[in-house]
Amino acid sequence: MPHIRPLDPHVADLIAAGEVVERPASVAKELTENAIDAGATAVTVEIQHGGMSLIRVTDNGCGIAAGEAETAFLRHATSKIRSEYDLEAIGTLGFRGEALAAISAVSRVSLLTRTAGAAMGTALELEGGVVTGREEAGCPQGTTLVVRDLFYNTPARLKFMKKDAAEGAAVYAAVQRLALSHPEVSVKFLRDGKQELLTPGDGQLKSAVYAVLGRDMALGLTPVNGSGEEMSVTGFASLPTCCRGTRGYQHFFVNGRYVKSRTMTAALEEAYANQKMVGKFPGCVLHLTCKLNAVDVNVHPTKQEVKFGSDKRVFDAVYYAVRSALEADRTRPAAVLEKAPARPPVSADKGRFQTMTAEQYRSLAGRTERPAGKQPVRPGVSALERILSGPERKGSLPLHDFTAPRSGAARPPAAPAEPKEERPPRSSEDRADGKKGMTPAPEQKDGGTPKASAAERRDEKAAGSSLPGAESGGREIPEPPAPMPEPEPWRIAGEVLNTYIIVEQGDRVLFIDKHAAHERMNFDKLKAEGYTPMRQLLLTPVVFTPPAEEGAVLLQNLALLERFGFEAEDFGGGTVIVRQCPDYVDAGDVERTLSELAGKLLLTGRADPEGARDELMHTMACKAAIKGGQKNSPTELEKVARAVMEGTVRYCPHGRPVAIELTRGQLEKQFKRS
Repeated sequence: MPHIRPLDPHVADLIAAGEVVERPASVAKELTENAIDAGATAVTVEIQHGGMSLIRVTDNGCGIAAGEAETAFLRHATSKIRSEYDLEAIGTLGFRGEALAAISAVSRVSLLTRTAGAAMGTALELEGGVVTGREEAGCPQGTTLVVRDLFYNTPARLKFMKKDAAEGAAVYAAVQRLALSHPEVSVKFLRDGKQELLTPGDGQLKSAVYAVLGRDMALGLTPVNGSGEEMSVTGFASLPTCCRGTRGYQHFFVNGRYVKSRTMTAALEEAYANQKMVGKFPGCVLHLTCKLNAVDVNVHPTKQEVKFGSDKRVFDAVYYAVRSALEADRTRPAAVLEKAPARPPVSADKGRFQTMTAEQYRSLAGRTERPAGKQPVRPGVSALERILSGPERKGSLPLHDFTAPRSGAARPPAAPAEPKEERPPRSSEDRADGKKGMTPAPEQKDGGTPKASAAERRDEKAAGSSLPGAESGGREIPEPPAPMPEPEPWRIAGEVLNTYIIVEQGDRVLFIDKHAAHERMNFDKLKAEGYTPMRQLLLTPVVFTPPAEEGAVLLQNLALLERFGFEAEDFGGGTVIVRQCPDYVDAGDVERTLSELAGKLLLTGRADPEGARDELMHTMACKAAIKGGQKNSPTELEKVARAVMEGTVRYCPHGRPVAIELTRGQLEKQFKRS
């Protein structure tokens, strides 16, 4: 019989290190989190050979007192909790006091640190968790921790390490998540002496997003801001047309901590229902802020998984915040035109162009003026703000101004054009070709009186016209809200390929997919009218035994199953019997469908009966929609175009855009007019 005896301390440290330190990325994560907890405003992470030979983390935080430098490397030594009550509301990234002990147990560590009030700093050397050297040293305030030869004393762990490129990429990802979680901290990352990341640390999340995710990803994001039930959700989410093929662009943070949450992932993707394409996943950078005691971060060794006090409240907070942001967005995808290959200049003296400077060539071609469509640089505005501001950009995916409040306006009004009083918009009767026009007639009010002209409205405003009834009783009438910008006139210019409607609006041309737009119109109509499924009595009842948790949640929600069209009951011994099912579910799919519903109930605490019938409505809407290649009357085309231009239709039920936009500047570039 084997005897029970305590483990050797070194062996115990190696076991603990196996839980905390999986790879170099784990070391970088723990050390950078300690830097944030120390109040650092600038953190530099440097690695060599994927982090296996060297990881150096430097910060300008508060530092470690000279008398506590060695204590910091003992197991369960921490400055962040004092009693058991502190575990109920953890507000720091680290708290268990295991990181430094675990890292030093499997590597060679050098520490250089100094506090604000100390004249000299402390240099400490450790190998395998044992202190091998200590001395005073001159250094700036903060802490520099160098980890060398990771897993040098545990060769069994080395065989599980990947190539340097893969391990370095994992470290880079960990540093990126740090930068996104704390935009107030300037983060620098160097790999093998080359700088790959630098964030400004200005406290603006949009700056960190641009620096970390890049320009293309940043231009495809829309701001998210929602709050309720003692929770708030802020950040950015991708537009439906900018969804990616993986979930790798989804970044969730809870109280500043990066987490992997099935609840938040499900809420995010549920918000994109009927707006994104199948097989595509939205990207996001979302920060959930809640009470510290509403989340338990001590459920996983790496602290990347957390447990919420109420998964349903978290689901609702993320779902409604993202959903409202998507519904408020009124941008349209822009057409992307490929540049034509440049032709060599035709000249008898070809060598003259090869030695000519760029300025000489532009002056020769008469193109020294600013090209059409380019906007002057606004003084005092950074390049990042100009890129993210939205209204000035052309030739790229539109994006709202991150700093402006959201409104229901379809888009910012275009720049005022030259007044053309002598050519009023044509009506349907005065077309030159005698055909019926599609230009919407001017709106009428006050018994058919046309709206006042822009000049008259300006005169009234200058004269200080008062509101009707303002003088009655001397009561103060609140200031009316600012009027919404009037929609810009548009007209149908034609149809091509019997599929795409061409609409001209200002200096833009829109191509509308009439099938996709009409399909969305039909789908919205079906959902608005409601759809009650027909129930079919099964000749042979379906009897199945789901897993214990799924069976329990199904039996607890029999009333909800009735709304779906199922008649189910407990058959004893954990078995469920189904006697009726809705008409859109085959008898062979009853078990699979109920299993999916049970999974959603377990994950989010709710299941939407309307969402379960969306697939059927997709099919019904698609079958009833006008088809591409089909000839339609001008009235039918106008009805579809009007729904798109008014903003009620933006995406088909499968997530495809219904319209793309082409600007005058893009066309002029293709014809070399600008």
